Amino acid sequence: MSQRLSILIGILAVMPLTPVMGQSRKPVAKAAAKTAANPPAVPKTPWGDPDLQGVWNDSTSTPLQRPGAIGTKDVLSDAEAAEFQEQLAGDLSRDRRDGVGTEADVGRAYNEHWMDARHLKITADRRTSLIVDPPDGRIPPLVPLPPERAKARAARAAALERFNAGLPDSYRDATLPVRCIIRTDSPPYLPIVYNNDFHIFQSPGYVVIAPEMIHSARVIPLDGSPHIGKNLHQWLGDARGHWEGNTLVVETTNFRTDDGVVFQGANPDTFRITERFTRIDATTINYEFTVEDPQTWTKPWTAIVPWNKIDPGEQMYEYACHEDNYDIVHFLSGARARDKGAGTK
Repeated sequence: MSQRLSILIGILAVMPLTPVMGQSRKPVAKAAAKTAANPPAVPKTPWGDPDLQGVWNDSTSTPLQRPGAIGTKDVLSDAEAAEFQEQLAGDLSRDRRDGVGTEADVGRAYNEHWMDARHLKITADRRTSLIVDPPDGRIPPLVPLPPERAKARAARAAALERFNAGLPDSYRDATLPVRCIIRTDSPPYLPIVYNNDFHIFQSPGYVVIAPEMIHSARVIPLDGSPHIGKNLHQWLGDARGHWEGNTLVVETTNFRTDDGVVFQGANPDTFRITERFTRIDATTINYEFTVEDPQTWTKPWTAIVPWNKIDPGEQMYEYACHEDNYDIVHFLSGARARDKGAGTK
């Protein structure tokens, strides 16, 4: 990742964006995380908090949901893991040119040279999914949408179809990632094909998480102060943290209600997410999150993503997002020309 260029962002235009916030914590599957019989002492900051600082990478090919062909197996043997990783690496490789038609080829966009090589490797604990609860490793079934949400989702889908066809009516037809507003900087943090680094800073009373992708930093107070007023909403929500032993627990509320702000189109008004950051050893943090939204899923669900410390010789560079800073002018010029043409008929 260290020297990857940051100009390759077009493929993210359709990626799902955010997650949800916690309730009482449920036990996770037996193979959920990397653990040790005698865990090493966790390093501390000069003021005594567990030290999470550094640059961490969450890249992996282990899928969020367990593939149907795996069945109920949650952890693989060494031989099964090698086969599973080979299959996933083949499926994810952008060097493949075996697709039917030009769309498959264009969809792969840039080749593997530009990707984070770590995205082709499964997790060290050989899990078959990042989801650890429910035990089947799958996102719970969806709740039927009420009419107003169904209407809003249909409108969003129509807008995306117009944009992907190169015929938007408005700049708002573009997704939030294309407009460089939020991307993988909004929780939960899930691996993608590149730009999977996170820089954690700490000071007395605060933890700051700066993702490589996009331009934001989550400033998380640890002082026990209440969340901001319910009528105030932010792109990344309002985060509050506290320590439970060596684990940083972060609860986030007050997300903006714009479509696409929270994970998989969940309802921002009822969406909740609780994140847990646990330093396992010198090179690993377990990032665990639980999401819930009774208006989107039938029950809460939990995933664990290992974060691995990057090589000291690597560097996380500034990320500059310029999607459609120029093309939006052409898109909208065409839209206004279409408006004039329609008015003359």
